[in-house]
Amino acid sequence: MSYGLVVGSLTSARYIRFMDWQATRAQRLFQRTGIATVIVQDNASTHTSKAVRARLPVWQAQGLEFFQLPPYCSEMNPIETEWHQLKSHEIRGTMFEDTYDLAMGVIAALKRRGAQADYVLKRFNFATNRQANPKFLTT
Repeated sequence: MSYGLVVGSLTSARYIRFMDWQATRAQRLFQRTGIATVIVQDNASTHTSKAVRARLPVWQAQGLEFFQLPPYCSEMNPIETEWHQLKSHEIRGTMFEDTYDLAMGVIAALKRRGAQADYVLKRFNFATNRQANPKFLTT
């Protein structure tokens, strides 16, 4: 599972940077195994912007496929379930001093959930445009 954590607004430019990273990873996987990577996304404006639509053929050529959820269908969106679990069980009742502390709390909660479910979790770092280095994470 891969994610990018944005404090503030998720813009189309940030989304494109994240998807470029995903597409690079998908291309390596496709070349090695022939398996395509599927991205499930809702109809958020960042997912459907003109700039994003222009990049789709490039990403698809790299082995990245997209499954567009129907509008107003949050029950089909896996991230909605994940956010519900995080808010209800992992960080419920926790007070955070600022957005940095909140971000660190979310990262730690995602790591715990990944360890419990035995899946590899990779985080995209928007500052470096590549996978975050987990050994520098202190939480």
